[in-house]
Order: sequence, then structure tokens, then C-alpha cells
Amino acid sequence: EVQLVESGGGLAQAGGSLRLSCATSGLAFDRYAIGWFREAPGGEREGVSCIDNRDHIANVVSSVKGRFTITSDSARKTAHLQMNSLKPADTAVYYCVAMKECWVLGQGDYWGRGIAVTVSS
Repeated sequence: EVQLVESGGGLAQAGGSLRLSCATSGLAFDRYAIGWFREAPGGEREGVSCIDNRDHIANVVSSVKGRFTITSDSARKTAHLQMNSLKPADTAVYYCVAMKECWVLGQGDYWGRGIAVTVSS
């Protein structure tokens, strides 16, 4: 059984930092892309960042560029999202997703349960 478990969320002040982790099990980690999506209260789910474990190419969306960094650790089958210079607009539930290709969601994806991040002003 494939499982993705997020950790590291919580409360931060504006300008602060948090580091999210996505621990995977049962997944052929090196064959997947790992992405982070978020859903703000009353908002739509949006992609934040993604790294393809086959070529280690990483991407972030413009709204977090320069502030968020995604990395992956193949030995530990874990991905991380380092979030710096946090803004209240970053408040959301963050989901870790294992995909066949970055940004391309499909039936073969695996999702974590999500973890809340709250940034106070």
C-alpha cells in the first residue's frame, strides 16, 4: 500500500519559515514526481511546487518563487518543501502528491491527507 504522510506544518508568523516533509512508503519513489499543492480556506486547490525524481528538475510557481524550495531525498523516500518569508496568503492546507509527471494529475496519483499551515500577520 502506498502512503504519503505530510509533517512540519503549523503556525508561523509572517516572515517566518516552515519546512514541510512528505514521507512516502510503498512507492517506487524514483519513478515519480512529487508535488505540493495547497488549498486556501474558501479557495481552489493550486499547485505550488514539484520535483521530478527521475531527473531532479524542480519547479515552483511564481507566487512562491524565491521563497519556497522543493527537494527530495531518494534514500529516505522523502520530499521537503522549505518555506521562507511566509505571508498570510500562504495560509492553506498543503498536500503532497506523487504523480507520473509534474503538474499532470491523473488516476494513478497518490495523495497525502494534507497538513495545515497558518501564517499570522
